[in-house]
Amino acid sequence: MPATDFHRLHIGRSILGTGRDHQASAATVQTMERRHSQAATAIEAELEDFQRHVTDQFLDLSSAAPDELLSLPWIGRLLDAFICCQEEFRVILFNNQSLVSRPPMDRLIAEFNERTVKALDVCNAIRDGIEQIRQWLNLLEIVKCAVENKGSNLGEGQLRRAKKALVDLAIAMLDEKDSSSTVAHRNRSFGRNNNAGSSRDSLRPSGHYRSLSWSVSRTWSAAKQIQAIGNNLNPPKGAEIVATGGLSVAVFTMSSILLFVMWTLVAAIPCQDRGLQAHFNIPRQFAWSSPVMSLHDRITEESKKRERKNSCGLLREIYQIERGSRMMNEMVDSVQLPLMEEKEAEVRVRVEEVGGVLEEVKEGLGTFERQVRVVFHRIVRSRTEGLDYIGRASSHHE
Repeated sequence: MPATDFHRLHIGRSILGTGRDHQASAATVQTMERRHSQAATAIEAELEDFQRHVTDQFLDLSSAAPDELLSLPWIGRLLDAFICCQEEFRVILFNNQSLVSRPPMDRLIAEFNERTVKALDVCNAIRDGIEQIRQWLNLLEIVKCAVENKGSNLGEGQLRRAKKALVDLAIAMLDEKDSSSTVAHRNRSFGRNNNAGSSRDSLRPSGHYRSLSWSVSRTWSAAKQIQAIGNNLNPPKGAEIVATGGLSVAVFTMSSILLFVMWTLVAAIPCQDRGLQAHFNIPRQFAWSSPVMSLHDRITEESKKRERKNSCGLLREIYQIERGSRMMNEMVDSVQLPLMEEKEAEVRVRVEEVGGVLEEVKEGLGTFERQVRVVFHRIVRSRTEGLDYIGRASSHHE
C-alpha cells in the first residue's frame, strides 16, 4: 500500500475513533446530568411533601373550636404534630447528608442545634409546671374528700379541713402568678432517671437543676429563652436556597415550628418568668404561615381576656381548677351548721362536679407529660445526629 494511502486510512480511523470517544463522553455526561436531575427532582419532591405535611398538620390544629384551643387534648395534638414534623425533617437530613455537611448548610444546622438546646430547657421547665399543677390537684382533692365524707353528716371539722386546703390552694396559685421569676427549681430532667423521693421532697427549694444543655439558675427566664430561640430566625434568601438545594427552607420551617410549639407550651403551662413576647417572621408564601399565625393571634387574644389576664397559665384545665376552687370556696363559706338535708345534698352535687374535673385533668396531665418526654428525646436524637453530620464533614475536610 502506498504511504499516502496508508496515511489517509490512519487519519480516517483516527477521526472515527475520536468521534466514538466524543459520543461516549457525551453519553456519560448525559447520564450524569440525568442522574443529577433525578436526584434534584427527588429532593424537590421530598421538600414539597414536607411543606405540605406541615401545612396540613397546622390547618387541622387551627380548626379547633374556642373551647378546644389550649386544652390538654389540643396541646397533645400540637405535640403529636411537632413529633411528625421533626421525624420527617430528620429523614430529609439523613437522605441528604452530602448537602448537610457543606456550607452554608453546616452553619444552618449548627444554628438549629443551638435552638434545640434552648428547647430542651423549656421542656424541663414545662415538666416542673406539670408537677405544680399536680400539687394544686392534690389540694383540691383534699377539699373534695373532706366535704364528701359519705359515711357521715358534714361537720365542723370537715369544713375546717376543706377551708384550710382551699386557702393553701389559693396561696399556691397566687404565688405562682406573683413570683414566676423566682420559682425554686427541682433537680429533674427528662435526661435522667430521677424518680426517687416523694412529691413533697420534689417541692423543696434548691439552687438549680441541670438539663441536658446547661445549669439553669434562679435567673433563668422562659420568656428570654423563647426570645433566644427566635433570635436571627429569618427566611432563607434565594442564593442560600440554591446553594443548599432547597434544604435551607426545611431548616427554616422546622425552626419556626420549634419556636411556635415552645412558645405555646410556655403560654399554657406555669413556668419561671412566663412571657408571650416572641417575634415570628414568617413570609406569606409559606403555606403553613397562615394557620400558624392564626393560632398565634388566637392564643395572644386569649391571654388578653379579663379572666385569663392574670392567670399563671392559659391551659384551659388551669381555668377549670381556678373556677372549681372559687366555686368550692364560695360554697364552704356559705355553709351554716347544722346543715339542712337539702343544702347538704347541694354541697355533694358540687363536690361531684369538682371530682369529675379532678379525674379528667389528672388523666390528661399524665398523657401530656409522656408526650413532652417524647418531644424531649426526639429533640436530643435529632441534635445528636446533626452534630454527627457536621463532625464527620469536619474530619473529612481535615
